[in-house]
Order: sequence, then C-alpha cells, then structure tokens
Amino acid sequence: MKHLFISLLFFLSAVVSISGRTITGKVLAANDSTVIAEATCRLISDGNQIAASRTDMEGIFSIQTSSNSSINLDISKPGYASTGIIIDPGTKDLSIGNVYLDETITLDEVSVTADQIQVSKGRTIIFPSPADVKASSSALSLFQKLPLDGLISNPINRTLSIDGGSPMILIDGIPSTLDDFNSINPKDIAKVEYSRITPARYADKGTNGVIMITLKKRNDGGQIYAWGRSAVNTAFVDANIRASYHQGPSQFSLFYTPSWRNYQKVYDNITESYIGDDFRVNLEEHDRNPFNYVYHTMRLKYDFRPSEKTLLSATFRASPSKNKSRSIAHTLDSEVGEYDNNNLSTSKSFSPSLDLFLRQDFNSSNSLEVQVVGTLSSSDYRRDNRYEFSDGTDELFTTNADSRRRSLISEISYIHDFSEKTQLSAGYQNTLSHSKNKYLNTDYKPVLTENNNFIYARLGQQIGKIYLSLYTGAKLFWIENDLNKRHFIRNLSSVRLAWTINSHWNLRASFQYTPSIPSLSALTDYPQQTTPYLINNGNPQLKVTENFYYTLSAGYKVRKFSLSLYSGIVNSNNNVITDVKYIGDGLFLSQSINAKRRRYFQNEASFKINDIHGFGANLYLCLMHYQTAGQDWSHKLTSFDGSISLWWNKGPFTISYWRKLPGKYLNGQTVGKDENGDALQLDWNPNSHWTIGACWMYMFDKKGTRYPSWCYSAVNPMTRDRFIRNNGNMIVLSLTYNADFGSIFRTGKRNLNNSDNTSSLIQF
Repeated sequence: MKHLFISLLFFLSAVVSISGRTITGKVLAANDSTVIAEATCRLISDGNQIAASRTDMEGIFSIQTSSNSSINLDISKPGYASTGIIIDPGTKDLSIGNVYLDETITLDEVSVTADQIQVSKGRTIIFPSPADVKASSSALSLFQKLPLDGLISNPINRTLSIDGGSPMILIDGIPSTLDDFNSINPKDIAKVEYSRITPARYADKGTNGVIMITLKKRNDGGQIYAWGRSAVNTAFVDANIRASYHQGPSQFSLFYTPSWRNYQKVYDNITESYIGDDFRVNLEEHDRNPFNYVYHTMRLKYDFRPSEKTLLSATFRASPSKNKSRSIAHTLDSEVGEYDNNNLSTSKSFSPSLDLFLRQDFNSSNSLEVQVVGTLSSSDYRRDNRYEFSDGTDELFTTNADSRRRSLISEISYIHDFSEKTQLSAGYQNTLSHSKNKYLNTDYKPVLTENNNFIYARLGQQIGKIYLSLYTGAKLFWIENDLNKRHFIRNLSSVRLAWTINSHWNLRASFQYTPSIPSLSALTDYPQQTTPYLINNGNPQLKVTENFYYTLSAGYKVRKFSLSLYSGIVNSNNNVITDVKYIGDGLFLSQSINAKRRRYFQNEASFKINDIHGFGANLYLCLMHYQTAGQDWSHKLTSFDGSISLWWNKGPFTISYWRKLPGKYLNGQTVGKDENGDALQLDWNPNSHWTIGACWMYMFDKKGTRYPSWCYSAVNPMTRDRFIRNNGNMIVLSLTYNADFGSIFRTGKRNLNNSDNTSSLIQF
C-alpha cells in the first residue's frame, strides 16, 4: 500500500509537469493602439523553438507549453520591430497583458506568405502586406495593388466595380457605401474578404460581388483622416474627411464628402438619321455641353458595442446636390435647314436617411442581424430644349417635374453554424415606397407605390477540400401607379463550388440565375416630346429579363506572385434595350423594349507581383465576345480591354502609374467604348501624419475623357463622338492627413505588466 501511494505521488507530479502552463497576451501597434493580427508568437528555450502561435483578429494570442523553466517569448510581424520578453520560471498560467510593437522606419524586402492570401469558403481572403499599405495613401490605391480578380479600381473617379457593376461593401459587417470605403485609412485595414459572386443576402440589391473589410480593433481614443485633391488647371475638387472617437463600448464618427466640377470644354459631334416609311431626316450636330455640379454627403454614425456579442449602429445621412448642364448646338437638318438649339437642364435633390443596424451573436453558433433604413427624398428637375430656326420661329420642349419619395427598407437575417463545416442562413427583406411625381407642364400627379419582398435561404458545406454553397430565394414584387398595376413572382438561385487543391492552387465554379424586374419609371406610360422629331415614353408591357451566369476560375499563388484565370458565359433573355420606331407625321417614339437575347463570353487573366525591392505590379487583361438579337436584327462584337498598375516605394516616396485600356461593349444595337484614363502619381510622406501628392491625369491627351458610341438601328442610325477637354493633361495636387490620439489614453500602459437613392422619374 505504501509503494502504491508513492507511485501515485510520482504520477501526479509527472502530470503537473506535463500539463505546464498557458501564456496569453494582446499585441497592439505602438503608434495608434490598433490590434495587430497574424503576429507570430514563439516560445524559445536554449535557442530552440518549443511552441508557437499567432494572434487572432483581436490581437490576442495563447500558447501552451510544458516547460516550467525560464523561457523567451518572441513576438514579430513584418513591418514592425520584433520584441522579446523573458518569462520567469513557474507553473501557473500567465497573462502578459498588452504588448506594443513599433513600426519599422524602413521596410526591407518582405516575403508574401500563404497567410497573406487565402481562399476559404469560396472567398479570397487577403491580409494587406505592410509594403502595400506603406505605398498607399488611400484605401482605393491599396485596392489597386491587391490581387482581386474582376475588381477594377479607378483612381480618377475613385470608384470600384466588379464585372462592370457596383459591389456590395461591408465594413466590420455593416452595409456601407463607396464614400464610407473612401474614408478608410489603409493602415486601419486588417483583412479583406472578396468574392465576385453576390451572396444570397444581397442578391436582390442590384450589386455585383461583395467586398468585406475588417478594420483593426481600437482602444480608447480619437482619429482624424482627411483627404483632398484639386486640379490646378480646371475646376475639379474632391475631399473625404472622417473624424472618430472611441471610448469604452461607444464610437462616434463624422463623415463629410464634398465634390465639385465646373467644366466648360465638353463637346459632342453627332451624326444621325430618323427613317420612317414615308419620311427621312438627316442631322449633323456640333454641341458644346458645359456642366457643373456640387454635392455634399454628410454622415453621423454611432456604434455601440456593450460586448463582443452585440453591436448596434445608427447612421444619419444627408446628401444635398445640385446639377446644371447646357447644350449649345448648331444643327444641319436635311428637312428644314440650319438652326440653333439651346438646352438647359437643372436638378436639385436632398435625401436624408436614418440607418439602424443590430447584430446579436447568441453564442458561437447562432447570430441575428436586423437592419432598418428610412429615407425621405425630394428632387426637382427642369429641362428646356429651345430650337431657333433660320426663319425666325422657335419651338420649346420642356420636361419639368418634381418628385417626393418616402421609403422604408427592412431586413432580418439569421445564421446558424451546425459545425465548422456546415452553415445555414436565412433572411427576409422588404422595401416599401411611396412616390408622388408632379409634371409641371400638364399638372399630372401620378402616385407610384412599391412593395418588394425577398425571402432566401443558403446552405454552405465543407467537404474535405471542397466548399459547396447553395442558395435559393423568392422575389415577390408589387408595383402600381395611376394607370397600371404589375405583380411579379420570381426565383433567384445560385450554386457555387470552390476547391482548394493545395497552398498554391484553387478552382472555383458557379451557376447563378437572377431576374431583372423593370423599374417603376420604365413602366410609367407618360409621353413627353423632347425634340422636333422625338417623343420619349415608358413601356407598361415590359417583361422581366432572365439572366443566367456560368463561371469557372482558377487561382495560383507562390511567394511574391499570384495569377488568376476566369471564364464566364452570360445569357440574358428578354434583355431590355432602348428602341426607336416611327409613329407617323414625322414623329418617332423612343422607349424601352425587350430584345430576344443578349449573350456574352468573358475571359480574363490577372497577374500580380509584390514588393520586389519596393516594386509591384498588377495587370488585368480581358477578352469579350458579345451577341445580341431582336425581331429582325442581330449583331456580334469582339473586344479587348485591360488595366495596369505599377508602383515603386523607396523610403518616404512612392511613385505609381495606372492606365486603363478601354474596351467596347454591345447592348442591343448600340456599341460604345469604355471611358479611357491614365494617371501618374507621386506621393511623399514627410512623417506619419502627412502625405503630399501630385498626379498627372490623361497624359499627352488633348481630348481628355472620351465616350465614342454608335448605333446600328435601321430607324435611328447614329454616331457620337463625345469628349471632355477639361480633363486633358490635368495636373492634380492632393493632401492627406491622419492623426491618432490613442496614445493620450494609454500612457500608463506602455510597459509590460509581469486593450436609398432610387428615382421614380423618367428624365431625358
């Protein structure tokens, strides 16, 4: 018995020795107290690594070790100076507390590891490298450098697009706008999740793909980010300002985004004909179309997070805007001779809205999100088209209207994780709107109402290295005005398959069916004459467009190089196009109709290299083939387009070049060419707060922005050459300022202790 007791004591001592201890802590950036995710934490004993871990998205690490002797804790992250901490001998679990890393002054060559680019559940996940962040003065310039296939970042217009459409943007899980995105300091971005396939939840919002941005966690303190630019040789001003303050569970943010243009050198050269059974007129028109606009977007946001499981966000938006454009033209008319026409259009709008968002995580497997958005919008539109003929007579065509719209958008979404491999989500969305339009010429006051419902369910399943996603939904849409009612019930469905072959290769395939239901404005039957020959009207008989998408893509990454290949086919039945037909007495009717089909084939290749002694490049190439057909016509078009981004960073200087290779597109019988653009940018960071930039846009191009187009219609053939000369050889100066006041609130923590805009109007 005595020997058994001694044996048990030895056994228990061995168990205690083997169990060892757990060491935890939190890693933060020294300059602004933001968390540092994916930092490497290693335990070293006698020069050998005995355990290792990484910090999570909240900067927290936890390492278990069986050693009770004195050991070293080494914490490192590319772009930051590593630090070492001596852990004294002991057997108890130890909390290190907050560990602060200083940013390195100069960045040597940094290897792109598999951790910086991942593919998970069909999405591309990127942790922006310190080299890319250092070479970026804005979130948009950072996204130009990221290997996201199908994403186009335009630094001139400051826009993002995926396959020609606007993406759904979420920042920390909250639906956000492009202005919200442009207000982000690139240094605050911890992670980007990306997919060019729109998730089920947002399939009814008219967006292409999704961008989910996770920001670094903040301790108490304030932050200011201000960016502005202005051209020295034309009236061109943009700005984006954000100020935020974080204290405990609350964060207050103020956003302001103004934009102004006043362009006088805008030209249109048009040759067109109107051809009827017994009538034909040929027109040659040379226009100067000066325009100016100014808009202000202001947002006040409050985020309340009483715990890690609950988030309440409230955002008030107000966006007043004014637009004014003129057309001063001289026309050669084969029917009545020469005449001048002066067209003036103005509009004023104001759309205040309140957005409430709630996320509640009940546990690790169940979460609920609720969003409600209410909008009150007003829009006053005026357009006068005056034609002055050589015999002294004139004609005036006006399309003046006021619109008042109220809308309420509600959404609820529930997510349940059965396991790490299986997830089910379901949700319901509803849009109610009431629009009252007043056409001033006739005093016609139609009332337009909309009740749009969308119910969906999605299942995601991981099977080995393959991830399968299935969703289906029902769209129930009721709309009516004074003249007609339309009810639509349609299905939306998608199947996605992602195969992560190994750390270098991945394959993805998808099928998606999405109907496009005509808008209220497209269905409104209210004719308005806008020229001596043309009447515009809606079409109450429009059918739903049926869109079928088939895609296959492959991705490859190794060290500093990544490659993406993509191929897709899109079939659209009952595609909506603009058609012109002769109605007699020298008049023609322009309205939307359903063509038979539109089909296009899309093949892409994207290449990225990163941080070769400060140099990086991102190349996008695309080959498109279009086929369209109507009742008695068909057309084909093959087009090539692409873009290239180059950058080089050395110390405080970054030089970058972006160029877009515009391609053509075919819709119905109309061919157009995408907007051209290029920009050579030089940025200088004299310190951690300021960035001074100079940019040369539309280099060696006197015509500036160009928009050529032509139409093959047998009734209204047309060619148009439009260009904005104000943009040619434009020199733009920019200034960025960012300051973080977190250090004021953490001076005692520095040492280790052994934190709706839809319009219901037809506007011509």
